[in-house]
Amino acid sequence: MPIYEFKCLKCENYQEILLKSSDEKVELKCSQCGSEDLERVLSTTRHVMGGGGQGQAAGASVTNRTCAGGSCTTWNLPGPAN
Repeated sequence: MPIYEFKCLKCENYQEILLKSSDEKVELKCSQCGSEDLERVLSTTRHVMGGGGQGQAAGASVTNRTCAGGSCTTWNLPGPAN
């Protein structure tokens, strides 16, 4: 269920609209002034990957080394190992 963010070009109000399916029909109207002149904006996100305990890195780390085929890179991502 994606959430889309819109900006009213008349009063500059921002609002979010949740769509439950791609077939859903939604009336795009500013909740503040009632204008239908809305522009979809790219929403900002904040995603943080953190470490699990003492002595562990707080985020992803990269290990570069020389391999038979050239150089190899390993990404070490925090979280449970599967």
